[in-house]
Amino acid sequence: MKKRERINHIITYILLGMWTIVALFPIYWALITSFKRPIDVFNGPKFFPFIDYKPTLEPWIHIFTSPESDSKGPLINSIIISFTSSIIVIIIGSMSAYALTRFKFGNKKFGNKDIAFWMISQRMFPPIAVVLPYFLLFRVFHLLDTRVGMIIVYTMFNLPLAVWLMRDFMAGIPREIEESAWVDGASRIQIFTKIILPLSKPGMVATFLISVVFAWNEFLFALILTFQRAQTLPLMIAAQNTSRGPLWWYISTLAIITILPTAIIALFLERYMVKGLTFGSIK
Repeated sequence: MKKRERINHIITYILLGMWTIVALFPIYWALITSFKRPIDVFNGPKFFPFIDYKPTLEPWIHIFTSPESDSKGPLINSIIISFTSSIIVIIIGSMSAYALTRFKFGNKKFGNKDIAFWMISQRMFPPIAVVLPYFLLFRVFHLLDTRVGMIIVYTMFNLPLAVWLMRDFMAGIPREIEESAWVDGASRIQIFTKIILPLSKPGMVATFLISVVFAWNEFLFALILTFQRAQTLPLMIAAQNTSRGPLWWYISTLAIITILPTAIIALFLERYMVKGLTFGSIK
């Protein structure tokens, strides 16, 4: 029996190792390509720096210093738009989720669960179905190609999912804690800010990270609603496909720059994110 378990473990680790290689290889390829010269890219696949080719910093220098590149603007736009919209999503979403778990709305035929389902159904709309109304609306209010306009779009786009996730998390917080605070004379706002929010921190962190990733990687809204001033990194990556063909060395460099911020945040917030995403399955 022990021998069979050992064989099963070995097979499992082999399969997991193979899948890890498959999953991480695109990132590795983008990383090594970002240190290649054009001739190294066009002369066939080269996998190992200093063995197959001599690394160079030219793509990185071009992206950060060349006037033709101008990567600082899209990078700053992505940071401001994604993080600001996610913070707003967390603020509004936490209040909405708390209200749906602690107050009764509607009537016998249409109650809190129906409201929650209606909210998440808004997230199911394909973006292409609503981008034209957003374009016409933003043109009237002069919000096209502005950070404010993109923050509004991403807030509306991610808010239903945030409410849905945090509602399940807050529903698992025992009401006896709030009742004890009521007895001690705490107000509703004090209970929410000093008890519910601290206890909901794992769920809030997980929701915040998901919102950041969705806003950070979104392409369609940024393509239609921005032109130059509010462009984000995904648009800049797409712009590297010039008349000479895809500039893979620059695309890879921008891809690594795009991956790094969210990857670093995920590493720092991993314990909160895992707890927040698995809370509903073990409560």
